[in-house]
Amino acid sequence: MKEKLTKDFIRIYGEGTETTAFFSPGRVNLIGEHTDYNGGHVFPCALTIGTYGIARKRTDKKLCFYSMNFESVGVIEASLDQIVYKKEYQWANYMLGVIKTLLDKGHVIDSGMEILIFGNIPNSSGLSSSASIEVLAAFIAKTFFGLTLDFVEIAKLAQKSENEFIGVNCGIMDQFAIAMGKKNHAIFLDTADLSYEYAPIELNGAKLVIASSNKKRGLGESKYNERRSECEAALEKLKTVCNINALGDLTEEEFEANKAVIGDETKTRRAKHAVYENVRTVRAVEALQKNNIALFGELMNASHVSLRDDYEVTGIELDTLVETAWEQSGVIGSRMTGAGFGGCTVSIVKEENIPSFIEMVGKVYKEKIGYEADFYVVEIGDGPCVL
Repeated sequence: MKEKLTKDFIRIYGEGTETTAFFSPGRVNLIGEHTDYNGGHVFPCALTIGTYGIARKRTDKKLCFYSMNFESVGVIEASLDQIVYKKEYQWANYMLGVIKTLLDKGHVIDSGMEILIFGNIPNSSGLSSSASIEVLAAFIAKTFFGLTLDFVEIAKLAQKSENEFIGVNCGIMDQFAIAMGKKNHAIFLDTADLSYEYAPIELNGAKLVIASSNKKRGLGESKYNERRSECEAALEKLKTVCNINALGDLTEEEFEANKAVIGDETKTRRAKHAVYENVRTVRAVEALQKNNIALFGELMNASHVSLRDDYEVTGIELDTLVETAWEQSGVIGSRMTGAGFGGCTVSIVKEENIPSFIEMVGKVYKEKIGYEADFYVVEIGDGPCVL
């Protein structure tokens, strides 16, 4: 991959000083969805698929970006001296936003760059191609300009960029999981205070299978921000009767005892998901630590039901993938993963059943939805690196 992309780089940008090759992973969240901006726990892991980057410094202030995934767009150019969001910058806005955020924080980036990227994360899949690109941009800048940044700071900067430059009010999970990835481990992260621990993933003869619905979605245009504001409104009501800072501070019992104060059926269901999903995530990690994969799978299934019925972020595509998965032999658990409204599901499937799982779920999906889903048997990998 490195050799091929280096040749592509020279074809696009021409010969010059030596290039450096980088990699930033994608991520999948095993359980704990829409809890990260509600002060709850999440349990994501980095993947061995992600975003590759070939880069070199320039002698002027010009920033040049090229994606092998969107070759028809050509080279996108901007200036280090005037970084603003422009629709025509398309995917490069994710990199530009991080560079601007670094500059605004006082980090010195004193020359432009030429960057070529290639992602083998499916587009609009919910495996965080945008966060992968953001972390890649920060890691390239850290490497080239000797920035004193640790990986937690990279995650925070990337999130800040997505919130303020891109305009998506996302939580910290995606960027944190990518920046802090560890091979064969998931990250049990408390988003309230960013305390975390690594938990080894031992699936005992099973593997993670990602199914991409191939339904295109853009987070900024989706109902993501609407769900977040519904939870914030519910929290404000609950704060009048509970001493809490976030929905993740509540137990199920405390929520049930006080939910009437919310006074709105929809907002109550949104808050219920945030509270119950947080408890499920804690229980799921405890199950994994006791090597109880069956219970972990049951909690994944319950997570999907809550996302479907209380949070209403699944839709016919994701429901078809998950509900068909539940009917297959060798499936330990299956749920939507990511923001929803399209994107992906994650399933734990016994290895001997993976071929029939992909065949049957794919067949039912195409018959019902009218186009194909794509399937990926994935491995859990490390965070960003120089190749």
